[in-house]
Parts: sequence; structure tokens; C-alpha cells
Amino acid sequence: MDILLLIKAAILGIVEGLTEFLPISSTGHLIVAGSLLDFVGEKAQAFEIIIQAGAILAVCWEYRQRIADVVSGFSTDPKARRLVLNLLIAFLPAALLGLMFSKMIKAHLFAPVPVALAFIIGGLIILWVERRQRVAVRIDSVDDMTPMDALKIGLAQSLALIPGTSRSGATIIGAMLFGFSRKAATEFSFFLAIPTLFAATFYSAYKARALFVAADLPVFGIGFIFAFVSAFLCVRWLLRFISTHDFRGFGWYRIVFGLVILVTFFTDLIPWKE
Repeated sequence: MDILLLIKAAILGIVEGLTEFLPISSTGHLIVAGSLLDFVGEKAQAFEIIIQAGAILAVCWEYRQRIADVVSGFSTDPKARRLVLNLLIAFLPAALLGLMFSKMIKAHLFAPVPVALAFIIGGLIILWVERRQRVAVRIDSVDDMTPMDALKIGLAQSLALIPGTSRSGATIIGAMLFGFSRKAATEFSFFLAIPTLFAATFYSAYKARALFVAADLPVFGIGFIFAFVSAFLCVRWLLRFISTHDFRGFGWYRIVFGLVILVTFFTDLIPWKE
């Protein structure tokens, strides 16, 4: 067994887990990390499917009681049915646009420079949202949102089809612009991640099914475990963080990280791989 390959798998699993639910783009970080570690190509794409599944399951475990309550109360509880309906409405825009444009996006935007630009633009948007006059909070709980609120957040999530944008960032910042409290925006982003990422994972896994072979099981297993653990810890941390902090730090991080990528790319300080 290639120990170096297992170490790379562990590093990428941690990167996925720590960035999937923060407003800093897991896809962008995986593109950058994969390029630095020379972990690219079709096998790398299959590996990313597995570690994304680990991150999703971490959220499912964190909210296991709420998920169980929604499932058991779907036939009798109006709040449970409303949440499911809102998740479906918010899920559809990105799903439909992803099916239409995923090939074009992967062909032209899955590279360091487009990712760096998305990092910087996203960071500037976060700073603008945090510095503008605060929108009056209309929604303090995900149980209070309407189908129109869900549609708006779904359209915001669609922006994350551009690698480097951040799915969680688009949904959280978008929801805050639409009058959600920081806590409600973050929690709905977590809930929306479950159908969105599960659908993306299963669809990608089906398309790449020929790439999954038994010999890769140790590498995929290591990545999955590290992604699950790091994502679980990150979700717990973020829920505590937002109670006393805003997202400006993530905005500055995105800008600095994007500039570092651009500088190292155009000066050839790092041999980035497409």
C-alpha cells in the first residue's frame, strides 16, 4: 500500500470536511489541494465523490434527531411538511441548472485561476453584506420560512455551480440578505446540503461507476473517515461561532487565498495543474 497516497487521501478528506459547510468553497479548496498534491484526474474525481458523502453523513448525524422528527411527523405535523416542501423548492434550481450546464462548467472553470477569481469576488460580497445596513430579521427559525423564501435561497445556491463560490456561502449570505437571522440562515444551509449533496453524489457516482474498483477501497475509506470526522467537528464549531461572530473573517480569508493563488500561478512559484 502506498503510504504517501493514504496521506494525501487523509489531507483531502480533512480539506473537504473543514470547507464543505464554511462559506469558503470546498470545491475550490479541493481543486487547489488536488493540484498541489498532484492528486488529479478521473480517480481524483471518484475520490471526491466519496469524501463528499462522508461530509454529508456528518451533517445527517448532527441533525439526526431533527431528521427523525421530520420523517416520523411528516403525515401529521404541518411544520415537518413545510420544511420538506421548502427544501424541495430550494433544491430544484441548482439541480436543474447543474444538469444543463455541468459539463460546460467542468470544462472551463475547474482550474486555479477561475477558482481564485471566484474566491475573491465571493469574499468581497461577504464583506459588503456584513458592512451594509442590517436587513430587518423576518425569519428567526427555519420553521417560519415561506416557499418564496425557499425559492430565493435556491436561486442563490445556484451560484455555487461556479467552483470557488461556495454552496454554503451562497445560501447563508443569500438568506441573510432575504431577512434570515444568522442562525436560521446557517441551519437552513445545513438542511439544504443534505438533499443537494446527496443528489450530486449519487448522480456523480453513477456517471463515474466504472472508476470504482476494490483496489482503491483503502484510499477511499481513509478519505471518507477523515471527511466525516472533520465535517462533524466543523459543523459543531460553526454553530457556536455564529452566536458571537459574523462572517467578515471568512471574507478576508477568501480574498487573501484567491490573491495567493493568482500570484503563485502567474509567477510560476507553484506548478499548478489544470
